[in-house]
Amino acid sequence: MAATCTVVCCDVDKETDKAVIVQFSNGNLKNEDQLDFTYYKNIDDKNPRKQSRRMLVAESDRLSYVGNNFAKSNLCKYYVGVLNKETMNMEVHTAQLFNMQPVIPGETTETDTSKTNSQSYREKVDSLIEAFGTNKQKRALSSRRLNQVGSETLQQAVAKAASSVIDQKGLEALQQEVAQTESREDIDIYLPPCHRDADKPENVYLFDDLLTPVEYGALEEAGSKIASLSPEELQKMRREGSLCVVRQLEILPSAAEAREKGARCAYYLNLMLRLVREHHISRKFGQEDGCPRIIRMKLMDTFTVETFRNGRVQNMVSSTMRLKVAAYCMALLLHMGHMTVNLTLLYRDLGVTEAKIMDMAKLMGLTLSKSARGKTDETELKDDHKHASLILPLVKYDPIVDRRKRKKMR
Repeated sequence: MAATCTVVCCDVDKETDKAVIVQFSNGNLKNEDQLDFTYYKNIDDKNPRKQSRRMLVAESDRLSYVGNNFAKSNLCKYYVGVLNKETMNMEVHTAQLFNMQPVIPGETTETDTSKTNSQSYREKVDSLIEAFGTNKQKRALSSRRLNQVGSETLQQAVAKAASSVIDQKGLEALQQEVAQTESREDIDIYLPPCHRDADKPENVYLFDDLLTPVEYGALEEAGSKIASLSPEELQKMRREGSLCVVRQLEILPSAAEAREKGARCAYYLNLMLRLVREHHISRKFGQEDGCPRIIRMKLMDTFTVETFRNGRVQNMVSSTMRLKVAAYCMALLLHMGHMTVNLTLLYRDLGVTEAKIMDMAKLMGLTLSKSARGKTDETELKDDHKHASLILPLVKYDPIVDRRKRKKMR
């Protein structure tokens, strides 16, 4: 009667329980005692792309062999069974496969190695075409090299023209123009799309650039829900830091179409303000309130950045993205408040300084003003409130420069 055996599973999570299976590309190993094996592990455990990298080195008197798992796919796992003939227990271990390649020292000279390393991939392919390519490939190579000569001639002509422009304008003037252009491009990344040549104020920052028709249609149910909140629920939102949203809900118009649009915009505005208050954004953000998936993905893609934390990829709102949220909230509030926005309520909700909100309004070309004193509304807090209005033509302010206060001499 044949002997039976039992299977015992080992701890697959431990590194010591992983079996190593090697294969030599140039033959079979007859005597493993002649080789000294060394197992290397990547020390960068925080990066999930590098924490599983391993390298195996086998050294002998004649040759050295190197194998790694950098190009291995993690879509499948390998297992190996080891049978103990005394206990008849087969232990199952996770396995790693290594293809050992020989490393021959002194195969190429230092000159050839430096020359090969200095060549690009395209140059190496061109050398192969010259030696072993077909006639059609050789003709294509010669044609491409002729075009390359033509492009080099064009570059020389452009460089000559640039030097003449520098001689005429001066290097400092050109550097100043380039710096202004680059700073403007950096600013435009965080501002909504602006149409400065528009004939109407509502066309400067188009509503469709803030919410597309598909996204606006997806907010129908959520907008009707937030429009029917009770006074107690509105008071709770005010304590959580949504003064702008509560203010817009309190002054919703009576017309059905305008009221529905204001409610949908208020819900989207509340989501942007909540996004700023949370440090790390999960993929389930807003799901408990019935937020549509298309709106959640829009917020993630537009206002968050990906970062590595505890070996996982997470979304967060950085300081620059906080200013981008402020700009988009300001543009949305312009459409909700007849091209006027209360900057004081906005910077209190966002948790940023008043100076940053004022600078953002200036960058958007808005006209700044103050409200009258002595208002008794609970949300106004009886102080001067800063307002911004979109009036054509847009105001062009001087570049913002940090000004340091001088210390008084005593």
